[in-house]
Order: sequence, then C-alpha cells, then structure tokens
Amino acid sequence: MNELIIDLAESNPREFFGVKNKNLAFLKQHYPKLKIVARGSIMKVYGDEERLQEFDSKLEMLLKYFSKYNKIDENVIERLLTSNETEAFDSKGSGDVLVHGNNGMLIRPKTPNQRKLVALCKKNDMVFAIGPAGTGKTYIGVALAVQALKNKEVKRIIITRPAVEAGENLGFLPGDLKEKLDPYMQPIYDALRDMVPTERLASYIEKGTIQIAPLAFMRGRTLDQAYVILDESQNTTHAQMKMFLTRMGKDAKFFITGDPGQIDLPRRTISGLKEALLILKDVDGVGMMYLDDSDVVRHRLVKKVIAAYKDIENRN
Repeated sequence: MNELIIDLAESNPREFFGVKNKNLAFLKQHYPKLKIVARGSIMKVYGDEERLQEFDSKLEMLLKYFSKYNKIDENVIERLLTSNETEAFDSKGSGDVLVHGNNGMLIRPKTPNQRKLVALCKKNDMVFAIGPAGTGKTYIGVALAVQALKNKEVKRIIITRPAVEAGENLGFLPGDLKEKLDPYMQPIYDALRDMVPTERLASYIEKGTIQIAPLAFMRGRTLDQAYVILDESQNTTHAQMKMFLTRMGKDAKFFITGDPGQIDLPRRTISGLKEALLILKDVDGVGMMYLDDSDVVRHRLVKKVIAAYKDIENRN
C-alpha cells in the first residue's frame, strides 16, 4: 500500500477540516477506497498510486481555494472534487470580485461556467443564461447589473419577470398588483439586499434607479442606458419575448435567464425562450451560456434532487 504525507501547517488545518472535522469526514466519504488519517497539521493517506495522485491533485485545488477565499464547506468541496476543469477557479483575475456586498460579503462567480458567463457578458450586449435551479443565473445577473450601476456604465437597473402563476392563482392573493407580484420577485430582492445597503436600495427603488416590474410593464418602452434583466424567461410566450427583446435602447445591456425544464405556460404554448435560442443563436452580439448541474451553488442536495428528477424524466 502506498503512502502520501501532506503537511497542512500553512493552511490552518483546524479551519480547513471544519467544525468537528466535518470537511475531513466529507473527504473520507468521497474517497472510500483511501485511508485518510489526520493528526495536527499532518495528513497521511494510504491507497493505490493512481488514487493517491488524484487525491493529491484535488487536495491542492481545495487548499488553493481555501487560501484565496479563507473559507470552504461541503458544497464547495463537492463542486471542486467533481469539476472537470483543470482549475476550479482562475487565480489570474476572471474570478475577481463583481461587487463588494453588505457585511463584507464579496460577490464573485463561483464556478468555471459562471466565470465564462461573466466573460461572455463583457463581450456581448445581450446574453442568455440558461440552466437549472440553483446555478446562480439570476444572482450573477443582478451582481453584474449592480456593478455596472456603481461603475456608472448604466443609469438604471430594470428587472422583470413574466407574471405566470407557477401552479398558484394570483387572483386569490390579497393586495394590488405590486403586492401580488412581490413574492414572485423575492429572489431578486434577496440578491439586491446582499449587494446594496438597505437605505440606498430603498432610495434607488423610490427614485426609479432600480425598477422591478412584471414583463407586461415593458410594453411600449425604450430602455436606454439600462442594465435589464429578464428572469424566468422560459415562461414568456413568442409575443412577450419578441416585445421584450425589441425594447433594447442605446447603451443598454440585456441579461436573460431561464430554465427550459421549468416551464409553467399552458400546454401547447411554445416557450419564447426556446424559440429565441434557436432564432438568435447565430446573431453577432448575442451570447448564450448553458450552465448545468455542476454549477449548482445551493445546498449540495439540490444537485442530487435535479439529477433524480432528470433520471425520472428521461425514463418517461
């Protein structure tokens, strides 16, 4: 049996291994054919040569991440261990902070595909971000919008969603249209609260610098000098998507998110997103980024839930 000895003295092993060695236990679970023993700052790993080399390479990646971000958890570990990329993040700048958020939070892309998405947005004025729940599509879009506003690249942020009832009836909810729709816009408000101080956010919304509205409110408008996000675009119809895309004005950026696997439109209604992806795939200036299960940045179980549902759908 081969042996690998690693000294973690420079990496603060107590924090790296996690509370009650939770991260270490997760590593052991991921490599059941290796015997992993850690005492103090020394880690000894026993097993066959090929698996030891893989473990050494992945551990180096984890330590590099921990050194840069000063934190690591099970979600990050699983994402890095299952990454097909030679590097789980780019130390040369593509993983730079997008926004310095509240309470010292640093908002930055977390996965290789998220970094590609950010790079794509720098090259194109219209970008489609496509992927399943939890891949950070909306969050990255909001971060890029806030960054553009702070850098005075745009004068306002406009965020919209189609008012489609995801198995629920809006008519039974109390209040006016805004009050009915606010719960559906909650993920957007949550993202903004991470990135913009509370009082400033309230001021931006009051002055119209940041606007959050249903898609129907976009009709007839020309959106100049704005960073515009269309969220949940899989629930647009042909007419709605065409209407939205043709609102683009001077010095505007359009960021469209969607998950073709979660369409809530009536049966036999073609999704405007699916149609747009086919129509615009060869148009210069339009970028398309497809995120997948490896980009899920929520709890690690979300990735497993998506995979389980996908398996069932493939059987049917």
